[in-house]
Amino acid sequence: MRVPPDNLPATFTVSTLQSQQLEGGRPYLEFLRRASMSAGLYVLEAGATDGQRPHAEDEAYYAVSGRARLTVGDTEQTVEPGSFIYVPQHVPHRFHSIEERLVLLVLFAPAESGG
Repeated sequence: MRVPPDNLPATFTVSTLQSQQLEGGRPYLEFLRRASMSAGLYVLEAGATDGQRPHAEDEAYYAVSGRARLTVGDTEQTVEPGSFIYVPQHVPHRFHSIEERLVLLVLFAPAESGG
């Protein structure tokens, strides 16, 4: 799902995004893209491996549900519903020790370039 022209607002619901993510069969579903930012839904099942690499953009995560650990650089922290995490560009990070299905809203600024 992509947003209509730049001058129109858009509203998304997590339940609809989760359905689309499941249908797509991939952990990450991008649902918004502008030059200034992009947004997606990232879902990792319990016990999954997070294979992401550092991004060229600043990134923020909001944990909708689930429980895991997150290592950012040399710092490890707990992630649970309501956690908001900022990761600066180029900093290594990964979710691990995923205890419950982890559902994350992800924001990139500027828009994710894929590397």
